[in-house]
Amino acid sequence: MRPPSYKAIVDELAAAIRSGMVPAGTRLPTHRDLARERRIALATATRVYAELAAMGLVAGEPGRGTFVRVLSGYDGLEPSRALPVPRVADLSFNQPLAQGQADQLRLALRTLSTSGEVESLLHQHPPGGRRHDRAVVATYLLGRGIDTAPANVLLASGSQQALDTVLRALTRPGDVLAVDALTYPGITLLASAHGLDLAPVPVTAASPDLDALDQLCRTRPVRAIYAIPTVHNPLGWVLDRDQRARLVAIARACDCVIVEDGTYAFLEAAPPPPLQVLAPERTCYVAGLSKNVAAGLRFGFAVVPDRHVGAVTRSMRVAAWGAPGLITALATGWIADGTVAQLEKARREDATARQDIARAALAGMDVTAHLTSYLVWLGLEPHQRPDHVAAVLAEEGILVSTADAFATGTYRPRALRLALGTPPLGELGSALHRLRDAIEAIPP
Repeated sequence: MRPPSYKAIVDELAAAIRSGMVPAGTRLPTHRDLARERRIALATATRVYAELAAMGLVAGEPGRGTFVRVLSGYDGLEPSRALPVPRVADLSFNQPLAQGQADQLRLALRTLSTSGEVESLLHQHPPGGRRHDRAVVATYLLGRGIDTAPANVLLASGSQQALDTVLRALTRPGDVLAVDALTYPGITLLASAHGLDLAPVPVTAASPDLDALDQLCRTRPVRAIYAIPTVHNPLGWVLDRDQRARLVAIARACDCVIVEDGTYAFLEAAPPPPLQVLAPERTCYVAGLSKNVAAGLRFGFAVVPDRHVGAVTRSMRVAAWGAPGLITALATGWIADGTVAQLEKARREDATARQDIARAALAGMDVTAHLTSYLVWLGLEPHQRPDHVAAVLAEEGILVSTADAFATGTYRPRALRLALGTPPLGELGSALHRLRDAIEAIPP
């Protein structure tokens, strides 16, 4: 009798998992046992589990095996927002707002409506923005230690679009993109969209493994390195000067581009110089105003080396041309009048207070966090599966992000990322205590 085909095994197991015949949390046979039971090659068994993992049905855990995931829809890259009970706290996404921001917006809109150039906001701005607006952002960037000409600043509809246009311009399908093994999920989406080959670099709680990055660049044709050196998402690290210099030296040795993400960099009051300062000839610095001003203000920018300005500008023309005139006027107005600087200072103070609350509520648990950030990386116990924990917390009215949303390779740690910025400050402590109680009540 002929053994079943590889696809038939995938379909059979998928149907059994979806129907509940194989319950969530079940440990599946090892790759070798599956190969023996199904009379298939070991490589084929590995492919079966890879297909099931890609379908979101199973998760492999190094040293423990392959397990059926809890299909609650509350884990992964885009968890369900509809909770089964009244919402207690959204710890999956940061949307911090300061008191009085709505009044600031009303005032800014009234000011714009009476300005002499309001009609110009109805016209199409050039790709990458007008020179005046780019100059405002260039001046703002001096506060981050970046001294660049307005011509090297390109404005976009948020930092994600800025990342998109940079990658679209500077890479080709099949190019290798070096990334941290745990990093911002948006880069994984962009790599998939552009057909890039992600090469995960192992990480610790304090930094990427730069020896591993060096070895990767020596053995593979790495086109670009994506890095978050200041207030890393999700691990919160800030690389020191020596680590930054080493990363730049590696990039120069392999002649690859550095894409530096500065989204959360404003939360570190006195960081070392950005990678862009150390290697301006090969670094594209990307950031925006979503985290320091408001998530709904889709305004971002990229600082691009001279030789790449033309290509990135053309890429912006292909994507969405750039930031809308009205949003640009609001953003640059708030930069110029000091509102952004004021809000950034308030965010740092607010984030510090929230971290104090988190440390108290989660004392004794496995917590990794920057002291003035909105992020907490919470390690779980060996018997606590992130997908199951996310489902349990959803039943408590709490949304979280699981580690697999941030993983760029096969490494899937038992952890959650908690975003502290959205709940009202007075409610954060009780929400975290409720989260802790729910997690600790999960039986071994």
